[in-house]
Amino acid sequence: MAQGYVKAVELPQVIPVFPLPGSILLARGQLPLNVFEPRYLNMVDDAMAGDRIIGMIQPQAVMGRDPHPPLTRVGCAGRITSFAETSDGRYLITLTGVCRYQVASEIQVRTPYRQVRADFLPFERDLRGQEPYAGFDRPAFLDALRAYLEPRGLNVDWDTAEAAPPEALINSLSMALPFEPPEKQALLEASALDARAEALTALLRIDAAASDDDGPAMQ
Repeated sequence: MAQGYVKAVELPQVIPVFPLPGSILLARGQLPLNVFEPRYLNMVDDAMAGDRIIGMIQPQAVMGRDPHPPLTRVGCAGRITSFAETSDGRYLITLTGVCRYQVASEIQVRTPYRQVRADFLPFERDLRGQEPYAGFDRPAFLDALRAYLEPRGLNVDWDTAEAAPPEALINSLSMALPFEPPEKQALLEASALDARAEALTALLRIDAAASDDDGPAMQ
């Protein structure tokens, strides 16, 4: 049961959305956000007064600075599970992922933030609890992760990576690692955990190979 929801029909049909390139949310994942734009402060206020649901979504890549760029077709709704206000008026919130959704349509609203009609049914499995993954090859995955991180001077808590449930490990890295927006979207839209793990492993290996190619030439 995800944040008290059991079936897709229990989720709100219309949700506010926070378009943010390069940022995805996955079921049961936690996404910290520093909210400072007035329209999104308004959105958080309204969400806190209601069901606390906000839909994360990436805008499509477009040329120019369109204030309302088209949205990708799939996002993930999260519930505000942590809230704090800073002395300068910003909100520090944490969204905990509830369920992915398809954008059925964007609706015309008077609010300063955007809202969509969300179809959660294609992703109802997100509400069933943590996905099992009996075939997860953790050693191969961690080897690929290490090859990706080391050239970038990055690190993780390897003890945690060794012990974490597959879903928590795969989803947290899918959310946190700095892949390009289309790559992030592919991870978000992966049909199941095993498909996401395969896609993530492939991205780690491709980027690690590219990093090796860009290294200094041997004299």
